[in-house]
Amino acid sequence: MLKRTSKKPPSDINLLAVSVVKAATGEKPASGDIPQKNPAAVALGRLGGLKGGKARAKKLSARKRKQIAKKAARARWERFKK
Repeated sequence: MLKRTSKKPPSDINLLAVSVVKAATGEKPASGDIPQKNPAAVALGRLGGLKGGKARAKKLSARKRKQIAKKAARARWERFKK
């Protein structure tokens, strides 16, 4: 039995098919088969994610923040009612 790797399968159906065939035939996949993430793009995405919530909260009015908080609390309590 083949060991699973920690890598995610490719999202493109054609790349997935190629990797399945290579795994079935025992070929090692070339490093170029599965595209890697661009480190610069990852850093930019993380930067936006880190400041996103704070920037959104700053932009919202106190009334709107209160409505959102009530809706979130209601959703949390709904999980325990079942």
